[in-house]
Amino acid sequence: MPRGVFRKALRSLGWAAALLGLGSLGLLGGGAVQAGSPDVPRGYLQRLIVEHQGRIYRFGPFVGYAFKPVEPTDLTRLELVCFNERSFYTEDVPEGELLFRGEARFGCLPLDQGEVPASRERMIPVFAEDIPESWLQSRPEPQEAFRHFHSCYNAAGAVPCGFWLRHEAVRAFTYDMGGRVGQGSPLYHQVDEGLDGGFPLIVEFDQGPRRE
Repeated sequence: MPRGVFRKALRSLGWAAALLGLGSLGLLGGGAVQAGSPDVPRGYLQRLIVEHQGRIYRFGPFVGYAFKPVEPTDLTRLELVCFNERSFYTEDVPEGELLFRGEARFGCLPLDQGEVPASRERMIPVFAEDIPESWLQSRPEPQEAFRHFHSCYNAAGAVPCGFWLRHEAVRAFTYDMGGRVGQGSPLYHQVDEGLDGGFPLIVEFDQGPRRE
């Protein structure tokens, strides 16, 4: 991965626990939704701890999102819900209302731990024009539906493994980050009910909550 890509990504900067094992490792524990969160449906969790190939990773929390396994025996696939927590995503919908349902699929980008960028900030975004084709080809099928990768993290920071997210909007609205971005931002787009094909292609390396 060229260094210039990550330098450009850094210039673009502007999310209790459940213990999850992948494959045959099974569900190891449970957790609770944090106080002050939206009315998350029963069984959904905002923080996950994932074990993959003998390594322990953490996932979340990030604003408005919560997850639960699709099937207890297939914990590589999660259902997701996303709420307009603190009006973080749009001004069109009341605070705390449901915006998206969808799916999250576990996967690892084709790069080594030493190639993962680091920053003093929590999130390191890589937008469409800078995402390598090999990363996009690592998406689950149907690939075009999975447009957002959010990494897991450990004590050292972001890791190459995480979840590709598919967003199904439950209502129409303008995705403007609560009025914080305008039409010049790659995040800004109009959302129609159904699959959000306009969701920006973005890979986010998550350093973990300690960076906030």
